[in-house]
Amino acid sequence: MVQASEETEVPDLSQAVKLFKEMNMNVQQVSTLVDSMLTRVKNGEMTTDKGLSFLEMKYQMLLSYLINLTYIILRKCSGEKIESDPSVDRLIEIRTVLEKIRPIDSKLKYQIDKLVKTAVTGATSENDPQSYHANPANLVSKIENSDDESSEESDTGDKTKNSKSNVYVPPKLAAVHYDESISKADNEKKKENARKQFLNSSVMRELREEYSEAPVEVSTGNHVKHSVSKYEQERTDYEENYLTRLPVTKADKNRRKKLTTVGMLADEVTGKRIMPKKHKLKTKKGKGFKRRKTH
Repeated sequence: MVQASEETEVPDLSQAVKLFKEMNMNVQQVSTLVDSMLTRVKNGEMTTDKGLSFLEMKYQMLLSYLINLTYIILRKCSGEKIESDPSVDRLIEIRTVLEKIRPIDSKLKYQIDKLVKTAVTGATSENDPQSYHANPANLVSKIENSDDESSEESDTGDKTKNSKSNVYVPPKLAAVHYDESISKADNEKKKENARKQFLNSSVMRELREEYSEAPVEVSTGNHVKHSVSKYEQERTDYEENYLTRLPVTKADKNRRKKLTTVGMLADEVTGKRIMPKKHKLKTKKGKGFKRRKTH
């Protein structure tokens, strides 16, 4: 080793003495603070049961890091070698873990600062962004809460209170103002529909034909044809709206047969029935089979 000169030893020595004095002052302050905290914990003034496990783990690792670092400084000051010492490996491991958990520490920083501020001041800040989020307690019906409170006050005994608190209480319906204009509009609409239905009925149609001066049209099976055609129209509309085919029942077949019978009778009366043309049978040309003569 190269021996240092007196010029380099004097400033290093003065700087080292200054650092040791600062360390002694800091150590005294830290020891006083730790002693006061230990006293408060022992007296029950500070509870550590509901703390964050992440901070607890971080504090334990920092404490272990300081202990191993102090041990390494002691070995170096004593002039001993620190090569292949297990304390060096532990320092490297703890330093690596502390660097890896920095993202988690940054994510929990806001929550930790908020909890510390609440514990110190006893209230949250007005500008806290989380104070504007939805409160589920406001979604509970106030009527239901008042009913529950009145029922709990009237009950006597802890057993009855516990049993009735578990019973489901349906919410009461809120009173709604009666709107007379809406009811009048509904009544007018119902009357108009009933009037239209009555005017289109068969009784009104017959009365109109009886007292009307217009000539009466004589037709056979008009009512049957009208009812069947109306049913078929409803059936067609249903199939087109729901894109499905309804099964044909025996009643449908009889209804269609009745409709065709009425149409055929009307054509015969009016003479408009068109007879189908007769088709001539085509005979194939070629050799036919001859009958054998029987003697």
